[in-house]
Amino acid sequence: MLWYIFKRIVLALATIWLVITVTFFISRAVPGGPFLGEKAITEAAQAQLEAKYGLDKPVMEQYVTYLSDIVTEFDFGPSLKQRGRDVVDIISDGLKVSVKLGVTAAVGALILGVIFGSIAALRRNKLVDKIIMVVTTAFVSMPSFIMGSLLLVVFSSILGWLPANGTTAEGLILPIITLSLYPMAYITRLTRSSMLDVLGQDYIRTARAKGVSGWRIIFGHALKNSLIPVITYFGPMLAYIVTGSLVVERIFAVPGIGRSFVSSITDRDYPMIMGTTIVLATLIVVMNLVSDLLYKVVDPRINLE
Repeated sequence: MLWYIFKRIVLALATIWLVITVTFFISRAVPGGPFLGEKAITEAAQAQLEAKYGLDKPVMEQYVTYLSDIVTEFDFGPSLKQRGRDVVDIISDGLKVSVKLGVTAAVGALILGVIFGSIAALRRNKLVDKIIMVVTTAFVSMPSFIMGSLLLVVFSSILGWLPANGTTAEGLILPIITLSLYPMAYITRLTRSSMLDVLGQDYIRTARAKGVSGWRIIFGHALKNSLIPVITYFGPMLAYIVTGSLVVERIFAVPGIGRSFVSSITDRDYPMIMGTTIVLATLIVVMNLVSDLLYKVVDPRINLE
């Protein structure tokens, strides 16, 4: 187990380095620059700004300096657009909101998805199963910006029950619902499919033949063994929801990291683009490792080596 974890950590570091390298050179290869949108800026002023932030140096020298700052000081540098603020501080402030939003949505999606998937599997081809499958298919097929806009119009504009701005606790309810609908529907379908497969196994038939109660079969055998596909999906999904809720944060004006990421791309804020990309990549890599380790907890027969 320890050797497996060590190998995965080394692979994770290599993956993050690759993401940093590709993002760094691609962002600078795109025509334009962070200061071209400045109003009435002269060539001399632009040259001074580039010299101030080290953008006048060769790209390879910038890359080496950037890697050195990350490794030695964990410094992503200053934002080129939000003057006077470091990227680390901006990401930290955004993550406080995005983590709260994402974790709540992910946990809610997991719980409801497992419950609905189990009900659908146990009531296969019954009315409740068909209703759940129709609803989840609709949620999976509908883009988040459509669902978010619909919820915004109904519950904020028409009914006036919830605020449209995601800067308050009540304002986060609609973004959380919007973020959780797709993963909840997907987890429901995963759980149903996996549980149907497990319920057809020989050891389930044997347990029933021995007179084991239905609830014990479901929660002691079937549900536990059917969660492996859900665990595979849940890890990367959690990382994506926390840092990748770009559209939803835009719709509901949530001051999270997603909104900062979108702004950094349009503004060509290189340090901000790099910082948010590194955070996203790190979270995905870490959650993938956690998912793999949870396999062993759910099913001790799995050999990670």
